[in-house]
Amino acid sequence: MIFTQLEGKVTQEHWGTLKQAFAEALQQMPSAIYQTYLIQDEAKNDIWRILTIWKSQQTLQEYRASVNTPGGILMFRAAGTEPTLTICEVVNHAPQD
Repeated sequence: MIFTQLEGKVTQEHWGTLKQAFAEALQQMPSAIYQTYLIQDEAKNDIWRILTIWKSQQTLQEYRASVNTPGGILMFRAAGTEPTLTICEVVNHAPQD
């Protein structure tokens, strides 16, 4: 599995835009995604992240090759910011119940 994190500083007037864009994206989520979350930092509430678990490195690469700009980046841009991207390999995880 692969973990991606998009992070951006979003001003308060754009929080609703980001939330709405994420909710709409959930309706047509790529099959390559295992789980995804929109989170807001509690200490610095203008910092937002989209955390996504992808089924594999290959499915992430296939998705990225199939679009001009990944959906998460477009969500942050709609909210007035350019996010930073971090990609990590999931080495181990707790099983789900």
